[in-house]
Amino acid sequence: MILALRALGVGDLATGVPALRALRAAFPREPLLLAAPPWLTPLVDLIGGVDRVVPTDGLAPRRWRLDPPRLAVNLHGRGPQSHRLLRAAAPAELWAFASAEAGHLDGPVWNEAEHEVHRWCRLLRHHGVAADEGDLALAVPGRPVPHGVTIIHPGAKSPARRWPADRFAAVARRLRAAGHRVLVTGSAAEHDLRVRVARRAGLPASAAPVTGLAELAALIAHARVLISGDTGVAHLATAYRTPSVSLFGPMSPARWGPPDRPYHRALWRGTRSEPGDRPGPGVHPALRAIGVEEVLAAAAEVGDAVTLR
Repeated sequence: MILALRALGVGDLATGVPALRALRAAFPREPLLLAAPPWLTPLVDLIGGVDRVVPTDGLAPRRWRLDPPRLAVNLHGRGPQSHRLLRAAAPAELWAFASAEAGHLDGPVWNEAEHEVHRWCRLLRHHGVAADEGDLALAVPGRPVPHGVTIIHPGAKSPARRWPADRFAAVARRLRAAGHRVLVTGSAAEHDLRVRVARRAGLPASAAPVTGLAELAALIAHARVLISGDTGVAHLATAYRTPSVSLFGPMSPARWGPPDRPYHRALWRGTRSEPGDRPGPGVHPALRAIGVEEVLAAAAEVGDAVTLR
């Protein structure tokens, strides 16, 4: 049995797909278990090859109710907490980045600056397992959703990564005027933000639908374009090759950005602000520096790239 740990969110899971697929290919006859938050199960099902999700709440200490795995693989972090969590499962072998604090020295050195997809593939290569960093695709959920919509996703877990709501609304309003069918999406916790952006854009209430994770994935898979901050849904656009514009700050796209494709744009700027704009506290200056016109231009460019390819 192989036990992999990836106890984080949507973007974290999506960037771990190549590593998970590499483990599946390297150990085709071994059950592959993924320790992850249970709410991610609909997305795990779209990866394929994962036999079971082991519900895991972050790195909180736990009693593993399973037989000791032959191999545990830390696809979560550098340790020591994640290393210790997996060690508690009593694996015969642990693959993880070197961590003197956790007493684990048999692993590659952590590189803080490298891209998240590359990081986990490098860990597996260190142990002789080939991994394809381009293997990011997910299956499309069989959910009845509208096709060809433009999705505005204004939320992000950290306030520093949330582009101002008024700017998202301005982009939505302009795109609707240009003939786009615009939907504003978000998690249950982002209900107020989702509704506020839709109202300020002059959109009907139906333009801010409540969606589950599988339905959201299906919407993105069939979308015309996705415009979002640096958050999990941007990685779903990568998985489905959906044109996207991702707004970055404070983290550089060098760490979490999309692959180098003509139909993805990662916007990352300096520290200037738009005249008269009130982005609110907490927004990172690099993100605040991105203007409405820049986002609209990028959306047009990725749409043209899809037409030409």
